[in-house]
Amino acid sequence: MHTNKQRTRLIACASVAALALVACGGDDDAADTPPTDAPSTEAPDVPTTEAPDEGVSLAGVCPDTVVIQTDWNPEAEHGWIYEMIGDPYEIDTGAVAVRGPLVAGGADTGVTIEIRSGGPAIGFQTVTSQLYADDSITLGYVYTDEAIQNSAEFPTVAVMAGMEKNPQMIMWDPETYPDVESIADLGEAGVTVMYFGGAAYMDYFTQTGILSASQVDGSYNGTPAVFTSQEGAFAQQGFGSAEPYVYEHEVGDWMKPIAYAYINDAGWENYAESIAVRADRLDELSPCLELLVPVIQQSSVDYVTNPAETNTVIIEAVEAFDNGWVYTEGVAEYAVATMLADGLLSNGPDSTLGNFDLDRVQGLIDIAIPVYESLGQPPKEGLVSEDIVTNQFIDESIGLP
Repeated sequence: MHTNKQRTRLIACASVAALALVACGGDDDAADTPPTDAPSTEAPDVPTTEAPDEGVSLAGVCPDTVVIQTDWNPEAEHGWIYEMIGDPYEIDTGAVAVRGPLVAGGADTGVTIEIRSGGPAIGFQTVTSQLYADDSITLGYVYTDEAIQNSAEFPTVAVMAGMEKNPQMIMWDPETYPDVESIADLGEAGVTVMYFGGAAYMDYFTQTGILSASQVDGSYNGTPAVFTSQEGAFAQQGFGSAEPYVYEHEVGDWMKPIAYAYINDAGWENYAESIAVRADRLDELSPCLELLVPVIQQSSVDYVTNPAETNTVIIEAVEAFDNGWVYTEGVAEYAVATMLADGLLSNGPDSTLGNFDLDRVQGLIDIAIPVYESLGQPPKEGLVSEDIVTNQFIDESIGLP
């Protein structure tokens, strides 16, 4: 994003109920069927690369306003999308959205971008439900497992992998459980694991014996209250790019390190925050996606190269929305550093950022189908990776150095 950001705050009468949420460990796998009617905290240096899309025009090819529906409140994990907002931008508290000129490498592309918050702003519904309820939404964050889950009735196709690795993790107190190093170890130790109810990965863990059904508790609500009151006796879900910093530096009743292991590393290899379209709109939006997807790829590189200015916009939006979500400069800086250090935001199996490994997607399909069938949500019959993801629009020359 270019310098000297200006902002115009739009005051609207709509309000969002305050929620005492401390971090982004939200449930992207919640089984809600879409409606049919409606490290150091400083980011490591990343060499700057020239944006190949500088000067690109999306006018007349993309919608006049490219609307992107995210899965949660503004956060650094979404920074690569907010990086595309140019001056002057607006923070719309009624719509719980930020909008402004869509820029590529700092140059105006001729269209507007609107980034809509998820989570409490959409009643904790899935992004898939929003894509099918509101035709004004161009793209949305759809995790691979969510795409599998809804493939029969509400299919989506992801056109770029927002994150190479899902930030979701299970965390525990290393002082209470010094010998625990993995999620499987938590299972063997019989530790109670708190999580957002409805998460498919947890059904996978219990069905495969990684955890037992008797030790998991789906009543986690996003606050630190139970974890701190239990003095670390329980484990709970979260984001590896957020909670380790938040609990050590910002949760007054804790203020010490936590240990964690990523869900991906336990076998549920889920692409997180993938940018997706409704399957029935793929052909319609293809001319736009040919130009836009490389812009988004480069935006990811630009964001982690110099995140400070975009993080300022994210924090400003959080403060304006004022819905109980708390987000600080410290956790934003930690998030960027961790996304890079832990490979959450990284190139794919080659030197390209944002492309999908089709064999990996198929592997998740194969283990997810029995899970969703057991939940009464059978995916599309004969589902293959090409049904839910595509590398058609990826510029293979764009990647992190």
